Amino acid sequence: MSLYAAYAGNLDARLMSRRAPHSPLRGTGWLSGWRLTFGGEQMGWEGALATVVEDPDSQLFVALYDIAPMDEESMDRWEGVGMGIYRRMRVRAHTLEGDETAWIYVLNGYEGGLPSARYLGEIADAAESAGAPHDYVMELRKRPC
Repeated sequence: MSLYAAYAGNLDARLMSRRAPHSPLRGTGWLSGWRLTFGGEQMGWEGALATVVEDPDSQLFVALYDIAPMDEESMDRWEGVGMGIYRRMRVRAHTLEGDETAWIYVLNGYEGGLPSARYLGEIADAAESAGAPHDYVMELRKRPC
């Protein structure tokens, strides 16, 4: 199994149980030095797509999943890895148990553009259901769309 750090809509455990049914949620954590942003507006169906970029002054709330080998291909397909939309990247996640190496999906596009209000709402709802701190969720809800 490999460790996946889910952000944005993939924080939703119900959604992840459909995308990766053999891959249990391990817990939550933070990626220090990363922030949520949006890009690839021309690739999205209704606005820009969620991604992450390095930012030394930020941190990103993530859900950590033990991804079973049989679910890795499904996740890559869902995220458009084969079509060049997203790529995997290794990161260090901070948890209460210590630091762990995980992978995330990063958009193969430039930062910029705004998400739709619906998409941003889904991201905030997913963060809230995953147990993100209230102030983190409120910051998501206040973002421009």
